Amino acid sequence: MADKAIKRVLTVAGSDSSGGAGLQADLKTFQEYGTFGLTAITSIVTMDPDQGWNHAVYPVNTYQVEQQLKTVLSGSSLDAMKTGMLGSIEIIELLSETIDKHAIPNIVIDPVMVCKGENEVLQPENGAAIRKLLVPRATVVTPNLFEAGQLAGMRSISTLKDMKEAARIIYELGAKHVVIKGGKSVEGDQAMDLLFDGSEFTLFKETKLETSYNHGAGCTFAAAITAGLAKGLTVIDAVARAKAFVTEGIKNGFAFNSFVGPVWHGAYNKAEQRLNS
Repeated sequence: MADKAIKRVLTVAGSDSSGGAGLQADLKTFQEYGTFGLTAITSIVTMDPDQGWNHAVYPVNTYQVEQQLKTVLSGSSLDAMKTGMLGSIEIIELLSETIDKHAIPNIVIDPVMVCKGENEVLQPENGAAIRKLLVPRATVVTPNLFEAGQLAGMRSISTLKDMKEAARIIYELGAKHVVIKGGKSVEGDQAMDLLFDGSEFTLFKETKLETSYNHGAGCTFAAAITAGLAKGLTVIDAVARAKAFVTEGIKNGFAFNSFVGPVWHGAYNKAEQRLNS
């Protein structure tokens, strides 16, 4: 493969030591898409089995994130960038400035606000900063139902009608496209994700899967969209392929410990079958 053909994709996100979500999920997805993943770590997330699987988030300071970005951007130009968990308002400000300064294309903002299995918003002030500084710079913003509610100022979202209302509000914040990750949380028997481009809604549906092995599904979905855009897919095609990619990952998820089970990122390309053949 010629060097110029390798698409370079950056994730600015938290590290999930369990390997299912965060930048680990992003890198696995980028690899499966045939792109080269780069990282800037914003935080380290742990789960404590001795404390009821309580999550702890250890932020990386802004200077260290800035130095990581400096390293990443010292090479060839990026083809796409994704954000995940961000540790502080200062980091969010740094990213907005970096996007503008380097004219980074194909920006996917995944506005992570909670950890799997947790209900408390991680630093509410960060959500407000994402809304103000990153959503307007997004090629695609990919909130789940809870995050969409936070961005749109809606109390709760549980139906397709609610999703459409939230998508319109978030679009007005400046994002070029809004993808609301309804997944299995939407009422009914379909796992639904909704794309809005400012004029038309496109619905992506799959039958709901009865499994709890879906850790990292949201991160993986957003990362797949990012890699698809880097490879030249249109937004609608990138979302469609990402939906298929993450659905296969969920179908083939497995238990990591007694608390979570991750999606299997190699499922779409049948990585384990190739290795065992």
